Amino acid sequence: MDRPSPQEYQSPLRLWGHLWRLLAMLLISAIAWLPVADKQEDISELWVLADLALGAASFVLVFFRRRWPVTVALVLALVSAVSGTASGPAVLAIVSLSTRRRWREIAVVGSVSFAASQFFSTVLPTGDEPFWIDITVNLVASVAVISWGMYVGSRRELIWTLRNRAERAEAEQELRLTQARSNERARIAREMHDVLAHRISQVSMHAGALAYREDLTADEMRASASVIRDQAHEALTDLRDVLGVLRDDAGERRSSPQPTYADLTCLVAEAREAGMRVEVEDLFGDAPVPDAVGRTVYRIVQEGMTNARKHAPGALLTVRISGSRDDGISVVLTNPVGFGPTQTPGAGLGLVGLTERAELRGGRLEAGRRGAMFELHGWIPWAS
Repeated sequence: MDRPSPQEYQSPLRLWGHLWRLLAMLLISAIAWLPVADKQEDISELWVLADLALGAASFVLVFFRRRWPVTVALVLALVSAVSGTASGPAVLAIVSLSTRRRWREIAVVGSVSFAASQFFSTVLPTGDEPFWIDITVNLVASVAVISWGMYVGSRRELIWTLRNRAERAEAEQELRLTQARSNERARIAREMHDVLAHRISQVSMHAGALAYREDLTADEMRASASVIRDQAHEALTDLRDVLGVLRDDAGERRSSPQPTYADLTCLVAEAREAGMRVEVEDLFGDAPVPDAVGRTVYRIVQEGMTNARKHAPGALLTVRISGSRDDGISVVLTNPVGFGPTQTPGAGLGLVGLTERAELRGGRLEAGRRGAMFELHGWIPWAS
C-alpha cells in the first residue's frame, strides 16, 4: 500500500486539542521571554512592545500551520530570532511540520530555526556561559523538537494504517460473506431445480393429457392418475433430499445419495416408462466414472430430458456420451425443435444453473438451435 499523505492521517483538532497546545505555547514563550524581558527593556521599551506584538501575531499565524506548513514554520522561525514570545508558536509549527517527515522541508526549516535561536541567545544572553554551551543547547533543543514531531507523525501514520487495514479487512470479509451467501443460494437453487423440475414436468405432462384427452377409459385414467401420484411422491422425496443439504451442518443425513453416472440407466428407463422417446449412445458403458463428474453428466441429461418434454413433447431425444480420461466427457443431446409455445411454465433458469454447475467442475455448456434441431452440448473434464 502506498504511503498516505499527511492530510489523511492528521485527525482534525477538537477544543481540548487546541486548548492544551495553546497552554504549551504560552509556557514555552514564557520560559524563553521572561528571563530576557528586563534586558530588552534596558535596551529599548519599543523592543518589548515589538516582542509582544510579534508574539501575538505568531499565536494567530500558528493556527494556519496545517494549511501552509512550510511557510508558517519558516516565518515563525525567523520571527523567533527577535521575539521570545514567538518561541511557543515557532516550536509548535516546527513540530507540526516534522510530523510530515519530509526531509527537505525539515532540513531547511530546522536550519533556520537553529540559526534564529542561536541569534536570539547571542543578542540576549541569559548568563555568562561559554559560546559552545549555547550552541549545544540550541542544537539539542532543535533536534529534540524535530524528533518529537517525527515521532508523532510516525505514530499517527501507523495508527491510520492499522485502522485502514482493519477497515479493508472488514470490508473484504463482508464481501466474502456476501459472495458465500450468493454462492450458497445459487447452489441450493440449482439443487432445487435439478431434482424437482424433472419430476414436476412429468406430473404436468400427464396432468395435461388428462385435461385434453376425452377418449380415455376409466382404467387409462386411473393409470395416468397413478403415474401422477408416483411422480408427486418422487418429487416429495427429492425435496426432502434437497432440504437435507441445508441440514448437513446439524449432523443430519440425506435419505438417499446423490446420483452418479451409474444412475443414468434408471433415468432413461424412467423417462421411457413415462412415454418419452429416448435413444442413448453410451460409449462408456459400465466403465468407472468419478462421482462428481458422473453427477454433473447426470444433471445435464436430466435437464435435457426436461426441456425436450416441455418444448418438444413426443419428439425423439438423442443422447450421445463420449470421451476419455485425457479428453474428458462430452454429452450431446439433440431433439427436433417443438411447435408453438410450451404449456409448461418455466423461468429459463435450468440452463443457467446447469452452466454454472458445469463451470464449477471446470467444464462448459452450450445450448442452441442447429437448423431444425435443438442441441445441448456439455463437456466436463475428467477429475477424480
